[in-house]
Amino acid sequence: MKAIQLQAPGGPEVLEVVDLPLPRPGPGQVRIRAAAIGAGGPDVLIRNGTYKWMSPLPAIPGNEMAGTIDALGPGVTAWQIGDRVLVSARELPQRGGCYAEAICVPAEAPFSLPASIAFDDAVSLGNFQLAIALLASNGNAPARAILVPGAAGGVATALAQVARDRGIRVIGSASTPEKRTFALANGVSELVDGDPARIAAQVMERTGGRGVDLAFDHLRGELFVACLHALAPSGMLVSYNIVQGSPSADVFGELRKLLGRSLAVRTFSIHAIDADRAQRRGLMEQAIELMATGRVRAPRASGFALADARRVHELLDRGGTLGKRV
Repeated sequence: MKAIQLQAPGGPEVLEVVDLPLPRPGPGQVRIRAAAIGAGGPDVLIRNGTYKWMSPLPAIPGNEMAGTIDALGPGVTAWQIGDRVLVSARELPQRGGCYAEAICVPAEAPFSLPASIAFDDAVSLGNFQLAIALLASNGNAPARAILVPGAAGGVATALAQVARDRGIRVIGSASTPEKRTFALANGVSELVDGDPARIAAQVMERTGGRGVDLAFDHLRGELFVACLHALAPSGMLVSYNIVQGSPSADVFGELRKLLGRSLAVRTFSIHAIDADRAQRRGLMEQAIELMATGRVRAPRASGFALADARRVHELLDRGGTLGKRV
């Protein structure tokens, strides 16, 4: 079978198409024949060797695969040949492994996919699983409004759609006309200027001076502190990435300046529930149900051949593309 492998960390050029033996499922395993493979940020971290949960080299990247079961190992009775499934590397002993025409996994790892979810859409379900977890960051306390900067991103559009389904007002920002149109089509209620110097004032103006209950920041830098100033009393800022580096000001000092609002900050990672199988799988089952019933939908997908992995990673490195790369 064909797979994408790297022998050493580096840029897109380290990704190589290799021929490997078709894996055979061992006891308690199933083999999934890939129909769609998702590509995203964690794959880049595996490629450049900075992922904290890095698999040993040589490594096969890839954290999302949708397809059909085409072989059963000894002792497997819960699945049948032809069953439609999703594989998330969050359910595997180590991350990665999905940039391949087939993969063998423990029989308890896959998720059953209803016929109403296309394979290309299924590989976006991990973002919706993450979105549901992010929205629970404040203990699922009722929220009236949230702020989602960079609202055209993969996780951001999932956040916006899940929040909209719950009747939560979604205020977002996006940097170009195309991204603004995309964000509004994917769950954002209204847009504000993403300039850190202006975003808090605009949020306060839009909310009658109250602010938002939750703000989700994946950039840090100047935006982090700006999001704090956009929060309502007892609001929470959830940081789930630091693309632009650490905050530009003393965060605790800013929180003390805003003491009258009793604000909170959470640094979020889905890895916090790595050991909680029931919670982790429950979040994904919720995401599958939302998509299967049409309450959320996957963003549009851009399709590539498996052999185009280098080109896909060049696009991921460059940023700015909309939708899911499959």
